[in-house]
Amino acid sequence: MLTKQAAEAPAVKIDRLTFSYGARCGGTGSSPALEDISLSIADNEFTAIIGQNGAGKTTLLKNLTGLLRPEKGDIFIRGKNTRDMPVSAISAEAGFVMQNPDRQLFADTVYDEAAFALRNRGLSEAEIKPRVEAALNAVGLAEERESFPIALGRGERAKAVIASVLAMGSKILIFDEPASGQDYRNSRRIMDILRELHGGGYTIIFVTHIMSLAAEYARRVIVMKEKRLVMDGTTADIFSRAGELEKAGILPPQIIRLGRELRGELPLQKDPLSAAELGDMLLALKGRTYGK
Repeated sequence: MLTKQAAEAPAVKIDRLTFSYGARCGGTGSSPALEDISLSIADNEFTAIIGQNGAGKTTLLKNLTGLLRPEKGDIFIRGKNTRDMPVSAISAEAGFVMQNPDRQLFADTVYDEAAFALRNRGLSEAEIKPRVEAALNAVGLAEERESFPIALGRGERAKAVIASVLAMGSKILIFDEPASGQDYRNSRRIMDILRELHGGGYTIIFVTHIMSLAAEYARRVIVMKEKRLVMDGTTADIFSRAGELEKAGILPPQIIRLGRELRGELPLQKDPLSAAELGDMLLALKGRTYGK
């Protein structure tokens, strides 16, 4: 049960975060990898973080989840300062799915993978089973509960990690390149799972270099450049600002660029964020034309 303070607080709040890979992190320099980052993410937002390689995206996620600790500034998860929380407590609030799912798989079965953290917490099997079964059903792995996780395809391995995070009860889910290494079909399946979870009340934060996924799935887009946050807004707003995106080294998705070209010839009301949206706009325009 959330306290009143936690219920009223943003899901995530970052205040003046600065981080450097110094000696304690195995680094050699003192130049910041993140510099003066401040942002707030409300409950049930669906947020994409984009930017060129080296912009600081993954470093930001690792600070959010406690794998790295801020040099300066503070991070709050549901009103609690992560400086005062061990990684285990942070993970109970904000589950993290890494870019390579194999780094998070080590149990003998998919079921045991999803149950591992709960058993470590000392929960009884009677408490664990319904949570694990619900998580496996949510990602479509119920029939693979006895399978060896590493023997699964890459898409199913990613789903197994998502299931283990869901079973922990985290309502904030953080993904680093969820479609990395996936073919088109698997990347869509994984992103559709994220969309369904968002529809169920989860807060979704994901890093991606695939602009079409950010445009189609996210409701909010944060742009990073050279270790700083440089743009933040609704998905439609961010991808409409082509000049600013270009300065950040980002090219809008092809479907948005196609839509802009078509707007020079057709009375489209806005830039489409997906092929499906463009199709709907063209069908509606056709209907109006034939209805005249």
